[in-house]
Amino acid sequence: MPNQSVAAGVSLAGVLAHCGGSPVGAVELLVGAIASAPEAPEPYAALAELWHDQGPELKESLQEDGSLSAVLAQAYFMFLEGDMDNAVMALGSVTGVRPNVAWGAAPWFGDARFLGTVSAAALAEACLRTLDYGHSLDADEMRERFAPWFHALDVVSERDPMPESLAAMARLPRACGRYDLSFALCDRADAVEQVMWTAVARAATWRQMGDLDQTAAAFECALLLDSANWSLYLDLADVRAEQGDFAAAASLVEQGLEYEPHEVTLHAANAAYRTRLAGSSEDLGALITLAPEITNTTYRNLLIDYACAGPKLPRRLVAKAHRIRKN
Repeated sequence: MPNQSVAAGVSLAGVLAHCGGSPVGAVELLVGAIASAPEAPEPYAALAELWHDQGPELKESLQEDGSLSAVLAQAYFMFLEGDMDNAVMALGSVTGVRPNVAWGAAPWFGDARFLGTVSAAALAEACLRTLDYGHSLDADEMRERFAPWFHALDVVSERDPMPESLAAMARLPRACGRYDLSFALCDRADAVEQVMWTAVARAATWRQMGDLDQTAAAFECALLLDSANWSLYLDLADVRAEQGDFAAAASLVEQGLEYEPHEVTLHAANAAYRTRLAGSSEDLGALITLAPEITNTTYRNLLIDYACAGPKLPRRLVAKAHRIRKN
């Protein structure tokens, strides 16, 4: 029985007959139909009938399954039970695994009961789950698939404008290249209360857009709101370094060290920026010692590149730093 025939209105009895009476098999077939046409109501009607007939037993089987089909079906069953928060988080998990399917086009996802009940915190968590697997979403076809999500963000953020949740929500439209919506969510959050996370969300959006001046300004606002946060000093220092102002970068890292004197990343950045600024062999040696402890190899290599471009450095040390970079 092809999936499109299910979407065209095949009865649940027919689906079960095709699956040898297995409810889990029926779920898999119906989810296949949903993947082919997420907006079609028929597979959801069959799932609702299955849920009504097989409720507790089916839920238990799906919980033990853990497959994408099981999680998507559970999302809809949670919606039917009125558990909108867990429903949206489950849908976010499925979307994160397979963003090439417009799962958000499901009729229930745009239902007024859902949009009027789901919390901002749960929708924000769901947005983060859509990004868990690092898929590239900045393309026209992705923006089209995520249009129902953007609508949900607009509705829920207006109804339940929790600043930290809105700042987290802003990550999804930013990843999709919808910078206007990302900034709009930040504006809506600021209208309630200015918090550090919103300023960081603005900074991340400006940075993705390539505007380093606005990025730096946003991080400066974040520091005004949370002046003891060492990671903000490092974030702003990295922007200043990218702008070529290594004196400012080194100064900011030193301020961060006042709040977190044992943070390896701060010490490594401090050594790199001081090396670039003054050509200190001692600082380059410190960076070489610290480099293996930096788990983010991309950032480690960037610091090494900055440092090795410093003036009048011994070739032996530069070569040693480059060897670390290649490993």
